[in-house]
Amino acid sequence: MKLKDIIKGIDCKVAGDIELEVKDIQFDSRKVTEGTLFVAQRGTKVDGHDFIGKAVEQGAVAVVCEESGKRKEGNKKVAFVEVKDSSEALGLMVANFYRHPSRQLKLIGITGTNGKTTTVTLLHRMFRLLGHHVGLVSTIVNKIDEEELPTGHTTPDALELNQLLRKMVDAGCDYCFMEVSSHAVVQKRIAGVEFAGGIFSNITHDHLDFHKTMANYIAAKKGFFDALPKTAWALTNIDDKNGRVMVQNTRAKVYTYGLQQKGDFHCRILEEGFEGMHLSINGQEVWCRLVGRFNAYNLLAIYGAAVLSGAGEEETLRLLSTLEPAPGRFQYVSGRGITAIIDYAHTPDALQNVIETIDAIRRPTQQLITVVGCGGDRDKTKRPEMAQIGAKGSDKLVLTSDNPRTEQPESILDDMEAGLSAEQLSHTVRITDRRQAIRTACMMAREGDIILIAGKGHETYQEVNGVRSHFDDVEEAERELKDF
Repeated sequence: MKLKDIIKGIDCKVAGDIELEVKDIQFDSRKVTEGTLFVAQRGTKVDGHDFIGKAVEQGAVAVVCEESGKRKEGNKKVAFVEVKDSSEALGLMVANFYRHPSRQLKLIGITGTNGKTTTVTLLHRMFRLLGHHVGLVSTIVNKIDEEELPTGHTTPDALELNQLLRKMVDAGCDYCFMEVSSHAVVQKRIAGVEFAGGIFSNITHDHLDFHKTMANYIAAKKGFFDALPKTAWALTNIDDKNGRVMVQNTRAKVYTYGLQQKGDFHCRILEEGFEGMHLSINGQEVWCRLVGRFNAYNLLAIYGAAVLSGAGEEETLRLLSTLEPAPGRFQYVSGRGITAIIDYAHTPDALQNVIETIDAIRRPTQQLITVVGCGGDRDKTKRPEMAQIGAKGSDKLVLTSDNPRTEQPESILDDMEAGLSAEQLSHTVRITDRRQAIRTACMMAREGDIILIAGKGHETYQEVNGVRSHFDDVEEAERELKDF
């Protein structure tokens, strides 16, 4: 594609030949080959502008940068494109380069602290059952219909995202359901991508290591809705105090859902147990296999998004009753008369929701033993809060490692313990090794008891000192609860 077509619609200054042919776009200088357009981005740790020379040596025919002064003599055959924001320009350019795949299907995004993975995963399943070719972009996996593709960030970078969407369009997908992280909004990973609909789930304490303040975190989520086109719809949770804030400046048509306030889509929980919930959605009753008030919100968002995306109301309700939880989301394993629940709950609100769900269902004679840790190199302020929630809601608490990454596990556990009173510490056990912690919880449990293993959910690895090793909470629970 010619450079002039790649930079179409972008506010920029060009020094060089706009008629030159570009074979590829890259922002990682190590991936530059002959005929590449190199985009110099400013990252949190590395500045791509420092690698312009290397990119040119490797065959870059054009460079996008924020500093025209980086153009050096001897590079006259290289076109230099100066822009205000390289990250935003990257998104716009790759959208042009891959012929705007987001415009060629109905792309539905969901943002919020909790519920994103469950919502997009079950929407993907539902629309497959409705007979559509469907793409999925999630924390767990990316999919084209049932074909699984590797995943990294919650939201891929702009280049990877457009490549993925192009593959979906070429495979015949007419819908795609996608998690949109707050990081992705701030880092302009979704620049140039056009959404047909957006869903807001909720906002609670998370990612303050990156955003620094809750105000910044909320603004990042809101930025997704601010950018929706007027042809799109926005579905927001009006029971969340920030639900209306999210959509106050959007051009999209706004719809609401809630359990407490009556929105366009409303739900009541009529009955619940470990096997599922009996719900009333917009006056129609349905039995669903998911458990918990937080999942009632997820199911209502799924119902609303499906109807707004063109599915029939009755067929949507019928399919809701067939859906099963996403992996690692209130997934349970049983053996020896004991039930272990594995859940991705890694924020204070998510942990509180899961414990409250279990507490509403369990009998007085059933004790709850919670195993929980906190990730390293992440928001430290939530660690004491997570421990306190676990202690308050459980009969016994086991503090352990999650993914310590480059931090010392003992330091993370010290931060967690700091949130506990002397009385709470009396029914708390501290075991750094996660495998041993799960084993200990299973040994503590009596017949009929419930073990909650929180924090990692679907993850099948543990990251220690930058090295990932296989570790699966489900496998560990199954092994320990196996009937002998």
